[in-house]
Amino acid sequence: MDKFALISVSDKTNIVEFARELNFLNYKILATGNTSKLLLENNIDCIEISTFTSFPEIFSGRVKTLNPKIFGGILMRRDNPDDKVQAEENKIFPIDIVCVNLYPFPQVVNREDISLDEKIENIDIGGPSLIRAAAKNYKYVSILTNPLQYDEFLSELKSGGISLETRKKLAYEAFAYTSYYDTLIANYFEKEFNQPKKEIRINYKLSLNLRYGENPHQKAYLFGNIDEYFDVLHGKELSYNNIVDLSAAVDLVKEMEKSGCAIIKHTNPCGAAIGINTKDAYEKALSCDPVSAFGGIVAFNTEVDEETAIKLNEIFLEIICAPSYTEKALEILKSKKNRRLIRVKNKFNENEFEIKSVRGGLLVQEKDNSRLDDSILKFVTEKKCSEKELSDLKFAWIVCKHTKSNAIVFVKDKKAIGVGAGQMSRLDSVKVAAMKAKQYGHELNGAVAASDAFFPFADGILEIASHGITAVIQPGGSVRDEEVIKAANEKNISMIFTGIRNFKH
Repeated sequence: MDKFALISVSDKTNIVEFARELNFLNYKILATGNTSKLLLENNIDCIEISTFTSFPEIFSGRVKTLNPKIFGGILMRRDNPDDKVQAEENKIFPIDIVCVNLYPFPQVVNREDISLDEKIENIDIGGPSLIRAAAKNYKYVSILTNPLQYDEFLSELKSGGISLETRKKLAYEAFAYTSYYDTLIANYFEKEFNQPKKEIRINYKLSLNLRYGENPHQKAYLFGNIDEYFDVLHGKELSYNNIVDLSAAVDLVKEMEKSGCAIIKHTNPCGAAIGINTKDAYEKALSCDPVSAFGGIVAFNTEVDEETAIKLNEIFLEIICAPSYTEKALEILKSKKNRRLIRVKNKFNENEFEIKSVRGGLLVQEKDNSRLDDSILKFVTEKKCSEKELSDLKFAWIVCKHTKSNAIVFVKDKKAIGVGAGQMSRLDSVKVAAMKAKQYGHELNGAVAASDAFFPFADGILEIASHGITAVIQPGGSVRDEEVIKAANEKNISMIFTGIRNFKH
């Protein structure tokens, strides 16, 4: 009996070589239009699908494989007597190998230069149906969906035939492939057609098996396309904690004006500043807490030059990331073998959702894309802040937004000088921020403070005022706001309400 293999591929990588080997193994090849044309041009015998089915491709190729002779050949059960009888009655021949990959919807879905209609035309219909049919009938049919599978498959085929275990593996990979494809389509339609989110579809491909997770005894993996956002220019593989901290560093520094620098340790800023240039920004950021900065993540929003690189080499830093580096800076920074150098790409989707796993499900929320606008600022105290204080307050608000709650940040001259992060009491956060500032010789008189949430009592404001802070920015909204405002007035400090809370858990 003739042996049939069906080939219909959008990605034609190595398909000529694969088909030629099947010919040598006495398979008759069925192929769709463009695939058939390519094979014939390379002197590979094949039967065009429309010839085999006696039905032409129609609607500009929208319909070509959707035919009982094709799907019957794939889905028939070889050991089922009734299937055999019906196959003979309808002149259906078993198709034992199906090699299909799909229209490139994943490559076009996010392209802004392609219209909705063009994207729709890149949604494959027949291909997923062929793949699913072949995968469903894995007991008898081998389904290949990726050029990387060809060599191993051919090697096994030549050695005596494809095992059931291999067909099971190929079936799993096939269903994973169509699931990924359908997820992209559903997510795109949900967004494009402004549909309410009724389910969360997560289908990222495995990018890396990480050495371990937060701790050495935990396995960890990276799924997705991190290389769309970062280029690793130098250094060993990123760890789980590296990636978490890197994301936190970039999220903070991209909100800062030029030239900005942020130093992150355990997702919290231990330094942040705006400088007159990149080196100045780094030196100011480092001064906030130079001890904690050791082994930290440093992020810039401007190019790293030679002078900055020399300064960066003075202490051990896990990661340095920036939008670009001068050639000389790269040469200097690459002298440290264990350091990772990252180029940050300007391709961030601010509409992405944040997802956290919890017992029994997932918590999903929009990213905190809040921004300060002068029109929402409410000056609530008798004393009004100066222009310089307002500038520092706005910077302090950005840093505080990216600090774990409860968060208090002290700033002076667009430089963080004290950070109180993750304390159970807001009063304790104030005390920690003041302690850190004094530990490294920062002058708190004339500095400003930001709080990620309202002050529930006046004690926090009184503690802030006791250190010489002259202005505070906070959301407001406490039932004791009047008490807090009164305390600020009594201590002659200015205070601004934003109406925006920035909890970060």
